[in-house]
Order: sequence, then structure tokens, then C-alpha cells
Amino acid sequence: MWGGAGQQTHIESYVTPWAKANGLKVRQDSPSDYAKIAAQVDNGNVKWGVVEVEPNYAETACANGTLTPLSEEVKAAAVAANIDPKFMSDCGIPVLLYAFTIAYNTDTFPDAHPTTWAQFFDTDTFPGKRGFWNYATGGMFEAALLADGVEPENLYPLDLDRAFRKLDTIKDDIVFYDTGDEQAQLVASGEAPLVQAWNGRVGQAAAEDQPIANEWGENLISHDQVVIPKGYPNTELAMDWMVHFLGDVEGQARDAEGSLFAPVNPAALDEVPSDIAKELSTYPANIEESAGAIDYRYWAEHYNEVTERLNAWAIS
Repeated sequence: MWGGAGQQTHIESYVTPWAKANGLKVRQDSPSDYAKIAAQVDNGNVKWGVVEVEPNYAETACANGTLTPLSEEVKAAAVAANIDPKFMSDCGIPVLLYAFTIAYNTDTFPDAHPTTWAQFFDTDTFPGKRGFWNYATGGMFEAALLADGVEPENLYPLDLDRAFRKLDTIKDDIVFYDTGDEQAQLVASGEAPLVQAWNGRVGQAAAEDQPIANEWGENLISHDQVVIPKGYPNTELAMDWMVHFLGDVEGQARDAEGSLFAPVNPAALDEVPSDIAKELSTYPANIEESAGAIDYRYWAEHYNEVTERLNAWAIS
């Protein structure tokens, strides 16, 4: 997993109870590292059994044989749990859902704040730096195209030339972040009072009385997956945990309550207190505001080329 308090919440919510019930001991590591996964698989010494990854990685690593395809039992459990197929891959199941929202500083914008990506790009009406994740799949290009008038249903394949032209209009005001902590700090400090952010990190900072809030207008739905590296000695046990997790409504609800990332089993949302459920990406009102989900199958095909282009653009 990715480490920090979030990992601890995940483990305590839906891993430790399962392990105790089965007389097992869980060993943790962090952060997820794709180079380490490849090295373990290539060397035939796989230590990591279940690893949280980004969906585009799950697609490409599955295709090149680095990951273990899901068993029929896991696939059946996903169907039984009403998991949305777009969040599945041949080697991975979704482990959490979140949204890229417009995070804004409530002191800087006490009355009116951007509610669309077009307004997010309007630095005249809403002055200040803009924060984006320094990562090609982080929703930046989707937001730029939405801001430029592309309808959500027509986002993919991304018109990258058009997206870069739109990003050029605010390039001098862009600040890049690398971590969830950084995005919240940028907004709360006022260094970048508007940031495209992960809703859970924003919600956690707001709960600590920092001057930050989520705007759900045109949010972009995203997710993480868990996968099993090829050659893991206890693959069958790892698959058993996946089956358990998909149906673990109570565990997923506990995790959502602690992390503010949404459960993947729709039934778990009903077990989350209503005041917290409103802060989750799968809350009905937030889904209504959404501009759709990030297409990670697209990104699996185009990640490398777009990353090269983004890196060159950022320093030009």
C-alpha cells in the first residue's frame, strides 16, 4: 500500500480482522513500488502478496505477465458484490474509490469559489496559483478539456494538443505536487488556494479544522486496485482474501469512515454514518455532480508517451 495513516486504516479495517479469524499474521510494507514488484518477480523471490496499485499499472503489468490473473472465485465474488466492471481488470480488483475534486481555500474564497473546471482555469475571476498532481494520469488533462468545453462523454481519446493549449493559458500559475499531504498543504496555506485534489485528503484536512473544502462540481471518479504479483508462494491465500474483501461490507464501511475513501461494494455505503457518507465519491449527490470516471485502459496504452510530453512541457 501507499503508507501513512491511510494504510493503517485499511489494514485495521479489513485485513487484520480477517487475519485474526484465520489464525494468520499480516506483514506490511510501503510504499508500493513497481520496480520492486518487477524485481521480485524477475528474481523468483516474491515477498509481496497483495499490493495496492494504480489501475493503469494493473493493466500493463497484467499484460506483460508481472501479475497473476484473477481466479474464477474472485471474479464471481466481484459479481456477487455488484462491483462496477469498469473498476475491474484481469489481474486486479478495486480496493477504494475516490474523486479528483476542486479543493479550495475557504478563507481565500469565503463566498464564491469555482464550481467547474472552466472556472478553475479562470484566474481573473478567481486569482491565485493552481495545483495539479505531477503525474500524467492525475486528471489534469481531463480537467483541461472539460474547461475548454469538451463534453464528458467525448473526453476519450484525449485531444492532447487541445489539452496542452488550455494548460498553456494558466501555465505560469501552476504548482505541481507529488503527495496527498502536499496538496492539502498547498490549499490550506494559501500557496495554491485552488488544487485538483483527492477528496479523501481534503476531507481529512477539513476535519482537522484547516481552511479547505471539496467542491464536487465536475468531479472525476478514480480508484485504486489490489493485485497479486506473479509467483507469490501463497497466491491461493491472497485470492481468498480478495474474495473476503469484496463481500466485507462492515470492513469497507469502517475503512471509509476512517479514510474518507469510498467502499467498492455499494452495500457498504449504507453502513457509513450519513455525515461521513456525504464526503465520499459514491454518495448519490456527488455522483450526480461527476463528469465521469478516469479511463485507465486509455492510460495503460498512453501513459509513457504522455508522461514524456508532460515532463518536456513542464520545463519548457
